[in-house]
Amino acid sequence: MINPEFCTQSKIMLRLNILAFSTLTFTLLSNAQVIKKPFSDDSTKPHHKYLPDITVVGKKSKSDYQQMPEVVGTSIYAGKKNALIVLDNVQGNVVTNTMRQVMAKVPGIHVWESDPSGIQIGIAARGLSPNRSWEFNIRQNGYDIAADPFGYPEAYYNPQLQAVQRIEVVRGQGALQYGPQFGGLVNYILRNGSEINKKFEFESQQTVGSNALFNSYNAFGGKTDKFHYYTFLDHRNGEGWRKNSRYFSNAGYGTATYYFNPNLSLTAEIMHSHIRSQQPGGLTDDQIQENAQQSFRSRNWFDIEWTTPALILNYKLSEKARWNTKLFATIGNRNSIGFLQNININDTINSITGTFNNRTLQQDKYRNYGLESKFLADYRLGKMDNTVSGGIRLYSGTTHRMADGKGSTGTEYDATVIGEFPRDINFRSHNAAVFIENIFRISEKILIIPGIRYEWLEGEASGRNGYSSGGSSIILQNIKRNRNFILAGIGAEYHINNSTEFYTNISQAYRPIQFANLQAPPTTDVIDDNLKDAKGYNFDLGYRGKVKDILQFDISVFYLQYNNRIGAITVAGSPSYRLVTNVGNSNSKGFEGYTEFNIARMLSKKKNTDLIIFGSYGYTNAKYSDDHKDAGTKGKKVENAPEHIFRGGISAGYKSFLITGQLNYVSETFSDANNTLTPTINGQAGLIPSYTIADLTATYKISNRYNLKVGINNLTNKIYFTRRAGGYPGPGALPADGRTFFLSVGAKL
Repeated sequence: MINPEFCTQSKIMLRLNILAFSTLTFTLLSNAQVIKKPFSDDSTKPHHKYLPDITVVGKKSKSDYQQMPEVVGTSIYAGKKNALIVLDNVQGNVVTNTMRQVMAKVPGIHVWESDPSGIQIGIAARGLSPNRSWEFNIRQNGYDIAADPFGYPEAYYNPQLQAVQRIEVVRGQGALQYGPQFGGLVNYILRNGSEINKKFEFESQQTVGSNALFNSYNAFGGKTDKFHYYTFLDHRNGEGWRKNSRYFSNAGYGTATYYFNPNLSLTAEIMHSHIRSQQPGGLTDDQIQENAQQSFRSRNWFDIEWTTPALILNYKLSEKARWNTKLFATIGNRNSIGFLQNININDTINSITGTFNNRTLQQDKYRNYGLESKFLADYRLGKMDNTVSGGIRLYSGTTHRMADGKGSTGTEYDATVIGEFPRDINFRSHNAAVFIENIFRISEKILIIPGIRYEWLEGEASGRNGYSSGGSSIILQNIKRNRNFILAGIGAEYHINNSTEFYTNISQAYRPIQFANLQAPPTTDVIDDNLKDAKGYNFDLGYRGKVKDILQFDISVFYLQYNNRIGAITVAGSPSYRLVTNVGNSNSKGFEGYTEFNIARMLSKKKNTDLIIFGSYGYTNAKYSDDHKDAGTKGKKVENAPEHIFRGGISAGYKSFLITGQLNYVSETFSDANNTLTPTINGQAGLIPSYTIADLTATYKISNRYNLKVGINNLTNKIYFTRRAGGYPGPGALPADGRTFFLSVGAKL
């Protein structure tokens, strides 16, 4: 039965969405700059072009994939493996954040598909873990949005892709400009109405679909000589493909920019998001084969409130120099409540009390603040123009974790704790960093791009980690880690002509000690005094470019060395104990290739017809190369690292109509470092089988003002799963969605 409170809240938010344009009394603020000639992938790749942080891209093309220019704003992308995804051109269901479609042309991206609402995005590459995208540096409009980018880098909040203009993906060498992680950078650039050239414009996109899916996106914006503004409200709710999968998501965002003069502007922005989703729990392998839509957990809930305010100052010092400063914050609350025993243990009514047993309640509060200031300038050295970029970063974050609380015996969401939380811990992280990177143009064809980054990082934990059997408090070990180190890297490009180039880079990366590694119960766990941050490096060598508007491609090989992986091992003794230590090293090597071929453009000069064949393929060989004496993982495959990932398809279009069929293949992978093959009885370990998924999407732009999109995901209704969870939101194997459809209608007035 649907909870009346749940329905009431969804209805209230929908009414607010509809009435927002008469009741909105606050000014909400995003990076917004307008340029006279938007970058379009109908031209060759610009080798050196200043672009603002937010702009219109790809308007003249049906392709959703582009290469980044060498310079964007105050950032350097020359020599780096990168991709730019234009969301307006993505053929797929962006309403539910279907990342296998959004990232279809970025080779090697591994996607966890276990959240029917699309709220929790889990992506990774090169043998890294997709767990809430925590191996990437996740940003929104250029600043951090993860729970804590150092101690707890899980991205609980992700912007709804309906509201995203483009996604920037930078591998490896992105660590020099942005810090952790090994995966590189994923930067979600929100819509800001930068293309609006009048005082007021309104747009709306309404979507319905399977399992009671409803999404309403409404926005308005405008500009004058001195002022630019844009704001949107987005609401989504649905029942989910599996039983016990209800959810809603509400978000409000806005931007306002004031131009003091043509060279100086100040932007303020704020995003507030509230999501709540019912968690159906995991299943065993047998249960998935029997009925993947079933659920044995009706009382598990997840609730997230996230606010990300920011101030951005842009100053053009001269025709050859510019400066950007961001002051930002993340204010987040994450609550979860549920029955968290293994899935083979039933959640039943207690025969003595006549009610369900008490659920377990967890609460986190994140309060993070940061400042980043960057400059970029051109200068003359010899006969060539060169470019230098540098910047500083200051950051302070606090996570207040209250865990293992005694929750209610009810079935709906309830964050009331009975008594006090056994675990009550404060985690703190502080960071200061400085970097500099330079493009040396040796000649018209050869570019060398060295860079260096200095990091100072401190992490500490304090508080109560539970109670002993006698009832006394277990005080957390006095753990504090300070360290500083230097990351270095170098890249290069060789331009064969104006549109194709060879590129290479090698860059150091790191992953700091996580909060969980500073939280050891002294009665059971011991933290290694010599515990070190995970460090290593990425290497890329590739060839990319385009041939007119007929062919674009990017093919490369990579090597990722991941040293000092952190984990827990059991050390024999009297008594035995768990040691949190560096368990060993791993390496990933492989191939990443993407190509897109427009047959119709090759055969005809008319640009109103398209027949596009595209494909991306990632091969990853990820293994443990060394281990701790008690770990026993040497020579085994890295968990959650499929060897083969292929995504490809065909798009056929005439004038304003485009239809796309897409195929996704992901090979089998292990779910644990011990490479357990036979599934365990609780579904938490074992092989994750390979799967092949087909999707179909059609888009019709009725005019410049109206559009229509329809699609079917998982056309063949394939039953599959992409992950096994040892804890929340499982435990057990988590099925992906079966066949679903959506219909979306949009207008701009």
